[in-house]
Amino acid sequence: MSSEDNLLPLIVEPEQLVEHLDEPTLLIIDVPLKADSYATGHVPGAIFLDHRLLMRGEGDVPSREPTEEALSQLFSSLGLTRDTHVVAYDDEGGGWAGRLLWTLELIGHTRYSYLNGGIHAWRDAGLATSSEATSPSPSDYQAEILHPEVLINRQEINERLGEKGFAVWDARSPAEYRGEKGENKRLGHIPGAVNMEWTDAMDRDRSLRIRDYAELITELEALGLTPDMEVVTHCQTHHRSGFTWLVGRALGFDKMRGYAGSWKEWGNRDDTPVEK
Repeated sequence: MSSEDNLLPLIVEPEQLVEHLDEPTLLIIDVPLKADSYATGHVPGAIFLDHRLLMRGEGDVPSREPTEEALSQLFSSLGLTRDTHVVAYDDEGGGWAGRLLWTLELIGHTRYSYLNGGIHAWRDAGLATSSEATSPSPSDYQAEILHPEVLINRQEINERLGEKGFAVWDARSPAEYRGEKGENKRLGHIPGAVNMEWTDAMDRDRSLRIRDYAELITELEALGLTPDMEVVTHCQTHHRSGFTWLVGRALGFDKMRGYAGSWKEWGNRDDTPVEK
């Protein structure tokens, strides 16, 4: 991703963003887990996005990426244009915001940033919030899957398990990873996958910002994940792993891929290998 022509860096701090709120090309999107978070107070000028629209919502794998037609409708309704720089954030430390940015990367819209820590960091910085809804100015955005390598399907994962330089980062809880809990036909994890729960990449003492990069890289390397590898990340529905995908990108893992089917698909089939 080229950042030379980008208004803001990939990971932006509240103090940086507040200086750019009047930029006409900026589109700030609040994609909270709790819908009432937006009404309670959001970054001034931010528009609300229902996170359910980031998933297909139907078929055997409802967590999959929406169709190009649905993505065109969605991003047109949000007012996205080729020149827009999107800043995404949420109320939970980056899950849905990460899924949104993964979706933008998928359609080749690389002008985007994540507000580090989301609304918690914004409020804790003492910055003003607004409780008035901002209506987007609709556009005509034709979305195409221009970067299909950003996603991966179960067939490719299955074929490449054990391949050198290919790894799976499971962002679920240790209990789900070990197969002790879950709501699937089969419990456990993808063979060879390593587990770092998504919240372990957040700094609870700094408003859920991404933790210290050097520490995270050291911990991931100890698990066998290095920036030169092709790393697939998943959870149950590629929501928690929206954040781990983003963390990988921030840390310089250039070949991060998201498995949108996640355990919802893998754990409900009879023909996928499962480890406990």
